[in-house]
Amino acid sequence: MAVEKMKMPQLGESVTEGTISKWLVAPGDTVNKYDPIAEVQTDKVNAEVPSSFSGVIKELIGQEGDTLEVGEFICSIETEGGSAEETSEEKPAEKMEKTEPANNSKPSAAPVKRDPGSKARYSPAVLKLSQEHDIDLNQVEGTGKEGRITRKDLMKLIDSGNIPKAGEAPSKPAAAPEKAPVQEAPAAPKAPAAPAPSVPVAAGDIEIPVTGVRKAIAANMLRSKHEAPHAWTMMEVDATNLVAYRNEIKGEFKQREGFNLTFFAFFVKAVAQALKEFPQINSMWAGEKIIQKKDINISIAVATDDALFVPVIKNADEKTIKGIAREITELATKVRTGKLKSDDMQGGTFTVNNTGSFGSVQSMGIINYPQAAILQVESIVKRPVVMDNGMIAVRDMVNLCMSLDHRVLDGLICGRFLQRVKEIIENTSKQSTSIY
Repeated sequence: MAVEKMKMPQLGESVTEGTISKWLVAPGDTVNKYDPIAEVQTDKVNAEVPSSFSGVIKELIGQEGDTLEVGEFICSIETEGGSAEETSEEKPAEKMEKTEPANNSKPSAAPVKRDPGSKARYSPAVLKLSQEHDIDLNQVEGTGKEGRITRKDLMKLIDSGNIPKAGEAPSKPAAAPEKAPVQEAPAAPKAPAAPAPSVPVAAGDIEIPVTGVRKAIAANMLRSKHEAPHAWTMMEVDATNLVAYRNEIKGEFKQREGFNLTFFAFFVKAVAQALKEFPQINSMWAGEKIIQKKDINISIAVATDDALFVPVIKNADEKTIKGIAREITELATKVRTGKLKSDDMQGGTFTVNNTGSFGSVQSMGIINYPQAAILQVESIVKRPVVMDNGMIAVRDMVNLCMSLDHRVLDGLICGRFLQRVKEIIENTSKQSTSIY
């Protein structure tokens, strides 16, 4: 028999952690490889995690509600000896761990000092716990990756009673004479974690706990606004010809294909075409460099009653308007029936949001981190417009509102990109545009 440890998987691009929302197994349960064993929530998806092994659940290392980094152990599974490859590769590593000298100067769980100039990022679980126990996170040394503070770090402080408060010098624990004293680092130039606001609750008020997907969305939106300097631009587009074309063929299309031909499909196709011509927009900020993505994968926002999901249309530039309309329908159905998978959420390079479906005519979107921009397609409304010949006519007008990460993009390139999207939309007609 062998005991294998399962790690928190990466459930999406740029996802660094996940929260165990529900265990689907218990110690002693028998599982097969690929059987779902837990439901995990991230800022991008709520997904089932499949087992990597066949065997018996030995221990659930992570508890429900725990937020763990990608790569941290979540459970152990007792298997029938494992494969020959697994045995030969893993046994030496286990042997090395057992023979590691006890006085090793760099234990694996040693606290790591953060760079004073770095920005601290905390998971929703860490923030909630620090607020509940009034813990000053600036005085906590994390044992996570790159010195990140984990929930386990805070639980140790709470159990020891040595809780650092804002404005107080942290008291030193009594023990650990074998460790060299840690040199104090200068305070990082960042604001302490904000305490939970004190909101009066009156009779009849309803308290709604912030949990699950909503908490993950809040963390990701906060990160985007804090890290990415947002700029905003808007362009007015005459969609009269597009509206006439779509309205003419929508009935026949629905009868033939079995799903709706929406205005949104035309806009997604136009954006994908413009991204191909302006690849700088299809980029991401990566610290010391900017990554210009080769594939054009359009993220679309799909809302439910209490959450927002952002599934991805892969290689949108290679798809027809009909193909995009089909994917929009299928992805929206998956979201609303709870069948969206982690793969449906991965790989997005640019986001298009159909805010016009709610009647909005102007909005400022928060960028879907780490993408460089998001485009809001607003409601198509009839407005009087002064034509080139000086006459006034009623036209179908739509605003395209774009938020951009000013570290990656400037107004010039974004203006040209929007001009190209405008040109494509205004020239969409039965004579010049095929949906197939």
